[in-house]
Amino acid sequence: MTEQAAPHISHPRIMVLGVCPGKPGERPFRIMEIDGQVIGQARTVTDVLETAASYGITIHDLDDPDVVRWVGGDKYTWTLH
Repeated sequence: MTEQAAPHISHPRIMVLGVCPGKPGERPFRIMEIDGQVIGQARTVTDVLETAASYGITIHDLDDPDVVRWVGGDKYTWTLH
């Protein structure tokens, strides 16, 4: 019997969760987590970049799953479907 190595599962520092409806008259938003802690709301990809930078994280590639994980949509998903 041979043992197989466990697959590598990345745990990125940044997670951007699915789109949530905003209050009436406000734009939808996505909850943003850094290092497992809820940081706040992001309404645009620029918000994600600026918030990450404020925590000392520079994002060079928004599509790198080892850096940022997009849940419930990608970096272009900012409205409810």
